[in-house]
Amino acid sequence: MELVFVRHGEGEHTATTDGLHTLHPVLTTRGERQAIKLQETWSLSSEDLLIVSPTVRTLQTAERWTEDISCRRFVSPAVGPRMFPQKKEWKTLPCDRTLGKDRVSAEFPDFHLIGERWEEGINDIPEKEFVDVASELIHWCKQQGKDRVFVVTHDGTMTAYRQWIEGRPLTREDFPKETDWVRVKVE
Repeated sequence: MELVFVRHGEGEHTATTDGLHTLHPVLTTRGERQAIKLQETWSLSSEDLLIVSPTVRTLQTAERWTEDISCRRFVSPAVGPRMFPQKKEWKTLPCDRTLGKDRVSAEFPDFHLIGERWEEGINDIPEKEFVDVASELIHWCKQQGKDRVFVVTHDGTMTAYRQWIEGRPLTREDFPKETDWVRVKVE
């Protein structure tokens, strides 16, 4: 199976100097254009499956990308923001706080909710817990019987998953830009 990790479009939190303290940042106009442009890169169909982080900017990216396409869209905290690298002294910033189940359901009703950890997320959990969460998500993906699954998420999350799956050390230099993507093979 192949996972295609896609970073969200430009959010208002990265477009301003103090944006990291913005709670639930939305996509900028540029970010919306980037998300729509994903349609040119990845032509999705009703057979495709997306898993999206429970943040406004990732959900908006997935909405714009899949506009007029009836693919299967799921939201899971297992692909929510994750600090990379992990530092015990770092705390979750307001821009990386996830939406709760009720808010996701109300604001993004065409997305299905899956997974656990809706309250705590994965942003600053220890590496062993992250591996357990990641393993459960990969198992769920395999059960869906797809050759390819798209994951709309964040730069740190993409890098954490890649490091774990590929078994090689990565750094912040490996972070993708807005709406960049990376393919990862999972056996």
